[in-house]
Amino acid sequence: MKLKEGVKAPLFSLPDQNGKVHELKEYKGKWVLLYFYPKDDTPGCTMEACALRDNYISYKKSKIVILGVSTDKVISHKKFKEKYNLPFTLLSDENKKVVKAYGVWGKKKFMGREYTGTNRYSFLIDPDGKISKIYMKVRPKEHAEEVLNDKKEA
Repeated sequence: MKLKEGVKAPLFSLPDQNGKVHELKEYKGKWVLLYFYPKDDTPGCTMEACALRDNYISYKKSKIVILGVSTDKVISHKKFKEKYNLPFTLLSDENKKVVKAYGVWGKKKFMGREYTGTNRYSFLIDPDGKISKIYMKVRPKEHAEEVLNDKKEA
């Protein structure tokens, strides 16, 4: 499924780093940055998470909730969150339903090897639950500020 800006974001129900279940519909009335990343505690994913952490106060001021999603296990998210003192929620999509619903699960290439995995995409979801912006070419270090700038324009 290819999602487009302006359409309703697919609903989901996923456990966070503590096993508490979160549903997208809980965030109705709020801006949500739903960011998908390949794997906890890897260089690019750590860089992206830390950039979001370092901009967290600006996200709160802009009234944007940050939700990170990967196919890692809950315990992996817990360790990753604690190690880097991440102040936002990480959701575990072990069964890959949400990564597939958002179209971020697919073919990837790394060091000449092709495999299937989570592509680094983000979705800025507006208070009505519609996709305001899709980020398909995420640069881990710059992404946090890019989203804040786009929210100001929305």
